[in-house]
Amino acid sequence: MNLHVIRRSGPRSTYVEAAGFELHVTEWGDPALPALVMWHGLARTGRDFDEAAEALSDTYFVLCPDTLGRGLSAWARDGRHYSYATAGETALGMLDHYRVDKLRWVGTSMGGLIGIRLAGGRLQGRITHLVINDVGPDIPKAGTSRIVDYVGNPPVYDTMSELEAWFRKNYAPFGDNSEAFWRRMVDTSSRRTDDGRVTVHYDPNIVSLLTQNGDDVHVWDAYDAIVAKTLLVRGEASDVLSPEVARMMTARGPKPRLVEFAGVGHAPTLAGDTEIALLREFLAQ
Repeated sequence: MNLHVIRRSGPRSTYVEAAGFELHVTEWGDPALPALVMWHGLARTGRDFDEAAEALSDTYFVLCPDTLGRGLSAWARDGRHYSYATAGETALGMLDHYRVDKLRWVGTSMGGLIGIRLAGGRLQGRITHLVINDVGPDIPKAGTSRIVDYVGNPPVYDTMSELEAWFRKNYAPFGDNSEAFWRRMVDTSSRRTDDGRVTVHYDPNIVSLLTQNGDDVHVWDAYDAIVAKTLLVRGEASDVLSPEVARMMTARGPKPRLVEFAGVGHAPTLAGDTEIALLREFLAQ
């Protein structure tokens, strides 16, 4: 009897030059497989996707970057680089590094907006499948204000236990996740300060992405120009993607299928078996 052995490999921690910055990328799977980019939310890192990336690495070469100013990627000397424009340039630089032509894109929150801009712009036709996770072209002020408040005022604690409690409280809208997920969040999202205390692993200036209006990209225009197969995911209690905007998105542009997850706010982590099965089915279309 012939047995087919599924080979998964990763994570591999790498650093690439992208648009003049050093970008940290977590790689999963065989580089010969079709490329899948998974891009995280505003104050998170590429390690948020570990469960999904490991599972999907049997079929795809999965790239999970840390956005500029987050995780192990470089910090910008000029806060103006914390923009969707620069994020797009670093994404293009990363794809050039790996010599990727066609790709699939899964983006959570900020990562979803980056994907919209690219799929409806410079990567139109190259992104074949787009998953937009809990974000849309119009974000309610309440959701923006909540994120600005905690991202722009990062905590500093004496112990990792205190920081873990902060993570669990601020990211409670993520819903139920495994203890391994929360432990990894703490381990990969924290750093020591000069005096030995602990804080989050991002540059506080990244909040300028939400407080400044310097981008010249019209998000609805980009959304309407998307030709990729598109899936829209929403947390049922999300304060970032409203039901009204989600309905508008299903009626225009790529007219995606909408899937909502009960008991979750902003944003579904895509780490559970049900979410991973959804991604696998959609990305294989």
